[in-house]
Amino acid sequence: MDVSHISVNAQSSIRIQGSLTLRFDPFRIEGEPHDADVILITHSHYDHLSGEDIARVAHDGSVFVVPRGMEGELAGLAGTCPVHALAPGEAADLAGMRIEAVPAYNLAKSFHPRENGWAGYVVDVDGLRVYVAGDTDDVPENRSLEVDVALIPIGGTYTMDVREAAAFANAIAPAVVIPTHYGSIVGSPEDGRLFAELVDDAIQVELPLG
Repeated sequence: MDVSHISVNAQSSIRIQGSLTLRFDPFRIEGEPHDADVILITHSHYDHLSGEDIARVAHDGSVFVVPRGMEGELAGLAGTCPVHALAPGEAADLAGMRIEAVPAYNLAKSFHPRENGWAGYVVDVDGLRVYVAGDTDDVPENRSLEVDVALIPIGGTYTMDVREAAAFANAIAPAVVIPTHYGSIVGSPEDGRLFAELVDDAIQVELPLG
């Protein structure tokens, strides 16, 4: 499957370029592309909710999607652009696409508490169901996801580690999996190579680093 239109900038800063341009958790953006038709924020940590990077990708017609409860944190960043809030388990049709919010939390660590209601997203875009996990562990609610492409964190410390992420990828069995959230603040490029070795051969692994 060709996923060349999906790129990872840093951490979980993801760009999907199709009939619309989607930006997830923009971070360490170079230049000022102002290309984001839809900007989706998974949670409020600085490497996922970066005001300066949002300003670099947003334009006057951008639409924002945030976890329910974070609307106030976007008030000064979105300008006059509409902000839509979704709690895990909720979905909406926005900008001509279906967007579903799914749980994103830690099972035994305190960095991403379940009660915060932070989210990952499944988007139906150009005939593909794409899952962007945000910062999460392998939580039971997400084991039933049916998606074509999954972008999941592997760096450990704040999220799943390599082995946990590979087990999760094998469980949901997307056609393509792309590891995120490593090689920058946590994890190393070697984590990506180990992840690829642990993922089932039937799943195509695309490494954003090396």
